[in-house]
Amino acid sequence: MLTLVVGLLCLVSGRTVQSQDVTGSRFVCNAIPPGAEPGCGYGPAGNRVQSSSPVEDELRNTIIQLRETILQQKETIISQQGTIKELNSKLARCEAAADESSQGKSRGQGSRRKEYGKNTMGDLPRDPSETIDQLGKTMQSLKGRLENLEQSLRLPTTNASAGGVSALTPLPPELRELLRQRLGALETQLLRKVAELEEEKSQLYNETAAHRQRTESALNSLLERIVELEKSNNAFKSPEDFKVSLSLRTNYLYGRIKKSLPEMYAFTVCMWLKSSASPGIGTPFSYGVPGQANEIVLIEWGNNPIELLVNDKVAQLPLSVSDGRWHHICITWTTRDGFWEAYQDGERLGTGDNLAPWHPIKPGGVIILGQEQDIVGGRFDATQAFVGELSQFNMWDRVLRPVDIMGLANCSAYMPGNVVPWIDANVEVFGGATKAALEICEDRAFDS
Repeated sequence: MLTLVVGLLCLVSGRTVQSQDVTGSRFVCNAIPPGAEPGCGYGPAGNRVQSSSPVEDELRNTIIQLRETILQQKETIISQQGTIKELNSKLARCEAAADESSQGKSRGQGSRRKEYGKNTMGDLPRDPSETIDQLGKTMQSLKGRLENLEQSLRLPTTNASAGGVSALTPLPPELRELLRQRLGALETQLLRKVAELEEEKSQLYNETAAHRQRTESALNSLLERIVELEKSNNAFKSPEDFKVSLSLRTNYLYGRIKKSLPEMYAFTVCMWLKSSASPGIGTPFSYGVPGQANEIVLIEWGNNPIELLVNDKVAQLPLSVSDGRWHHICITWTTRDGFWEAYQDGERLGTGDNLAPWHPIKPGGVIILGQEQDIVGGRFDATQAFVGELSQFNMWDRVLRPVDIMGLANCSAYMPGNVVPWIDANVEVFGGATKAALEICEDRAFDS
């Protein structure tokens, strides 16, 4: 601006000299007294010399206007310094918030949840969706303020060749580059924060859905258990303390389990048996599915040993339970290599493999107590019927440990089947079969 003023003074001097030379006279410049208006209308003694030249009047007015413009621009720059300081403070707070969020990200899930509700911008809501919207609005607001600041800081100048018309020049390159870098950094930080909040929102939603599913599953199981207990016969001391009696070898006495089986790749079946029938005790239980009536069968027929059938494949078991006393029987099987185990009264008496290997147990069939099925749920053969008493029929979809089986056999553990539990409301009897109260451990001790 000072350079511009000096140039205008020289221009005035040049024009005055030329006009004086035409008439043959000289132009003499004198010092301007302190506090006086700039111009050339002073004599040697400092007195004001009245000039009637229109060129000098125009230049004098131009200089006065430039001086006023400089003062106004100075005030404008001073007023905008506060805005620049406020913007720098806002950027510093954003950088600090970004550093805190990057540190909190490495602390684990618990700390991320704690950081999630933290107010990173001083005025952001805690909800993820509202936070993302507010960040976007804040970024747009800052962009607008920067654009307004850039427009306000444009420096006015006078184009002498245009007769003193005022024009606008852009900000200095250093300030423009600084503002551009700060704006870019702020925008990057805000976008990263938005991405982190979106990711955390997705994780929280997935965790909530999984937790809700687990809770609903547990509540459904509990409700089902409550319904079963409510429907149980109050004549029994406990819904589990009963037995099914099949006293005749016929094709119409039997019990039926209301529950079916899911697809299984292993199982354990345990029960208490008491029979003195001969020859053979018959069929304590059978499980048939469409297309395969002998999916799982435990049978002692005629003079044959007790046999386990899986998918109509046979394995002979070294068990003996026809002495008229209560015996605890457990059979385990896994599809891997068709490996099986046979337990009597808690002791493992035999093992084997290659019994229907790699065959999954099919779902949706029917479990019958006391009869062998030739079709699903029917066509029984009296010669294969079980004669005796049966209790505590439980089934699991896994292979139980020997210690668990021993605990069931010596009455030191209570472990109902997770697939088929022995519950009064879960067992139906037909054809004259009966259910009666029984505390198996006390009755077994009395028989001994």
